[in-house]
Amino acid sequence: MAAILDIAQLAKKSWKKDNKQSPYLFDEVTAVIKQPEFISVIGSSGQGKSTLLRTLAMLETPDKGDMLFKGTSYRMKDARAWRKQICYVPQQAVMLNGSVEDNLRTASRLHGNTYDDQLASHLLAEAMLDGLDRNKKASELSGGEKQRVALIRSLLLRPSILLLDEITASLDSISGRAVEQLLQRWHVSEGVTIIWVTHDLEQVRRTSSRTWFMSEGTLLEDRGTLDFFRQPATESGNHFLRYLVSEVTT
Repeated sequence: MAAILDIAQLAKKSWKKDNKQSPYLFDEVTAVIKQPEFISVIGSSGQGKSTLLRTLAMLETPDKGDMLFKGTSYRMKDARAWRKQICYVPQQAVMLNGSVEDNLRTASRLHGNTYDDQLASHLLAEAMLDGLDRNKKASELSGGEKQRVALIRSLLLRPSILLLDEITASLDSISGRAVEQLLQRWHVSEGVTIIWVTHDLEQVRRTSSRTWFMSEGTLLEDRGTLDFFRQPATESGNHFLRYLVSEVTT
């Protein structure tokens, strides 16, 4: 059976044209996901974590390498069909014109899926939005409400892979934990692979079984989460953890 996702020597050129160290933001990124997993992507700013997610979603074009979803290269897939299965939710949620209900129905309408109103209600409740007026203009929502509506809009597509870019960063701690628990339950019940960028190491520990550490212009470590936190395999990994721990304690 083909892997769910096979990333082979992926590279994306840097937007910094005067970058003397390397012309690439990241290079030689290789990883294989054989079964549904919950993966956290961590690393200092500027390592290309968000760009990697956007590349995996075919919102950016790789400059080298290949991505295969269930054995088929992205080069052989229609972009819309790819994004239906590999869905990206950005850090800054984008609301479409119209109401909350219009936004929830948009993905199903665009991809020709039947809209599941019961599931939408269930997901809103799990995200602590059960009291939200669905007739309200989406543009009038708070940042945290927009983020959760954008997430639920993507979940309603039932993608095989969900790519999430710091989606709890704008949420209060209670709403953030509710979203974490929603995603963990969805991962198990739907068999969905979740790959998310987060700077919250405790969140990484709570949610993920696998950690991707990006540093030195590549995916430097691909480890079980407990193993990574117990003992990183690289000096960069050790330095990253020591730095963040010292920031928390000072």
